[in-house]
Amino acid sequence: MVIKSDLIWPAVLAVILGACGNPGTAPADNSVPQPEDGTNQVLSTIMDRRSIRRYKDTPVDRNLLDTIVRCGINAPSAMNKQPWQVRVVDSKEFIDGITSIYVAADSSVAADPEFKNMFRNAPAVIFIASPTDGSGQLDCGLLGENMILAAHSLGLGTCCLGGPVRFIKSSPEAAPYVDRLDIPEGYELLYAIAVGYPDETPDPRPRETDRVMFVD
Repeated sequence: MVIKSDLIWPAVLAVILGACGNPGTAPADNSVPQPEDGTNQVLSTIMDRRSIRRYKDTPVDRNLLDTIVRCGINAPSAMNKQPWQVRVVDSKEFIDGITSIYVAADSSVAADPEFKNMFRNAPAVIFIASPTDGSGQLDCGLLGENMILAAHSLGLGTCCLGGPVRFIKSSPEAAPYVDRLDIPEGYELLYAIAVGYPDETPDPRPRETDRVMFVD
């Protein structure tokens, strides 16, 4: 399935830390106020999400991948231009094939006995492309944020990946795989998102709450 509908991933916003604290202060941890019955699923999804770097071999159903991508393309974009191209890859042949090129270029990566593919061993990858003039990068960040939150809400893990995309773009041997993504002229790969069932439960990492201020 090809869905046509872009890191500057750090440019995407961070999660809503501080916005839920008392005026003039930021929360001391990752907790956020909840309704009395604790049912605010949006806040829970945002605050519980972690980047996953180990995945089970279990394939991800395409209906779930479709839901994730549809959540992505419902992200806000300037003047509703939707400046992205999205490609979903769950083909083991594709993933293993491009991984073999990656390993040939740097055999040390395969020294890890748990190494299976260049996308953190995930069984599915979502590639995001943006206009080559850089105009869509912020919007594509919002697109990706929607997708990783949607995936988490469905019991899936994700990890935003820049390194594999840089390799793919710079490696002549990878060109046939880029061609298969059928990215239109005027767009280029920006980043990718690994998707799969988590095989780890990372602890939360500290957040720099002192970088959040309320201005009177």
